[in-house]
Amino acid sequence: MSLIVRQATEADLPDIYRYIHALAEYEKAPDEVVLLIADLEQSFFGQSPQVYCLLSEVDGVVTGIAIWHLNYSTWLGKHGMYLEDLFVDPKYRGKGHGKALLIKLAQICIEKGYPRFQWWVLDWNEPAIDFYKSLGAVAMDEWTVFRLTGSSLKKLATEGY
Repeated sequence: MSLIVRQATEADLPDIYRYIHALAEYEKAPDEVVLLIADLEQSFFGQSPQVYCLLSEVDGVVTGIAIWHLNYSTWLGKHGMYLEDLFVDPKYRGKGHGKALLIKLAQICIEKGYPRFQWWVLDWNEPAIDFYKSLGAVAMDEWTVFRLTGSSLKKLATEGY
């Protein structure tokens, strides 16, 4: 059994889709996933992809995903990497698959000159928090995430408040 990390291909879309749903289940939000495989295909392989996906794999079996995109720091004047989703099949957790994905993402950051690599993690997800800290990641506790969606987003766009 040899663990590899590679770029996703269109043939991997069903596995990616399945793992996104599994992540939503784990995060206690299964009904919030509304995407279709066609959405993933457009995002990763459309005319101008802005989202990327790495896979961990053993013997042709996809064991995990890392979905990422660029962000930007005005203070640094450079792009950085934002990890949208990291999910490893529970059967493969604790065996280096998540770490291998993060190592590859860190290598991409260094190769591309991205000085920051960041992501969110749910406050209750202690196993993930402990894992990230073990790799040297630092929680940005002084920041609070804000989000506009649905009717609030529409109201701001159309009424200005």
